Amino acid sequence: MAYFLVTNCRGPAWDFTRPRREQDGWPEHAAFMDKLVADGIVVLGGPVGEGDGDEVMLVVAAEDEAAVRAAFAADPWAGSYLTIGSLRPWSVWLRGSLAADRNNGV
Repeated sequence: MAYFLVTNCRGPAWDFTRPRREQDGWPEHAAFMDKLVADGIVVLGGPVGEGDGDEVMLVVAAEDEAAVRAAFAADPWAGSYLTIGSLRPWSVWLRGSLAADRNNGV
């Protein structure tokens, strides 16, 4: 299993007058992402930047880049509300427990 850093950018259907969680299809997208987390595919993820952030950064565990793309292709937001901005292999050399795990129950 390898790790990848994936950046998701806002797609052409994004309504810039509405926050992320108020975009059309948010519940379906959120359920899809929750399943990727439960399946161990998405390890960490969330918006980068202030508030809603301009993009989303994800740490993804997968066999290869094709597996990452296949996993995200089924997202109800794929291609419309989100597009993959970058997908890069990540060599993890250091690993520790996250403080958030201990302090916030995340």
